[in-house]
Amino acid sequence: MKKILFGATAAVIAAGTFGVVSANASSPAAAPAAAVRADASNGNLQQSTHLTVEAATKAAQAALKAAEKENQRVSVAVVDRNGTTIVTLRGDGAGPQSYESAVKKAYTAVSWNAPTSELAKRLTNAPTLKDIPNTLFLAGGAPVTAKGAPVAGIGVAGAPSGDLDEKFARAGVASLGR
Repeated sequence: MKKILFGATAAVIAAGTFGVVSANASSPAAAPAAAVRADASNGNLQQSTHLTVEAATKAAQAALKAAEKENQRVSVAVVDRNGTTIVTLRGDGAGPQSYESAVKKAYTAVSWNAPTSELAKRLTNAPTLKDIPNTLFLAGGAPVTAKGAPVAGIGVAGAPSGDLDEKFARAGVASLGR
């Protein structure tokens, strides 16, 4: 009985699929009208600037190198404008918490287009800022900007002070200007 039902079901599915394929094959493929009219002059489109993976890697390596010169064991993260991680580097001997902290500092810096040391000062007047998911209001994050707008964030974590972390993050940002 199961075999007959399965066979009948398969025949119905096959017939339905054949009909769909036949209908699609007999009608010419037409692009959606919206896609045909979309171009750079369309007022509904916006261009944005993004950091390349090569540039993000260069910045992360520069931040890590700056930390290593001072014998600091850190992790470095670079995120894009949307807060998506582009690259992370965990330096030799960096603590296990440093990886996640670096990502969150980078995310926080790009989200507010400000160094996280400055953002940490805002907690006095707005303590609930720290409750926003994926953020970390500790020094160590620096935004990367193009034409005044944020395009990426660099976060460093693991040094004994946030001031050092941020110094290394700024070294990563500075490397992009060379």
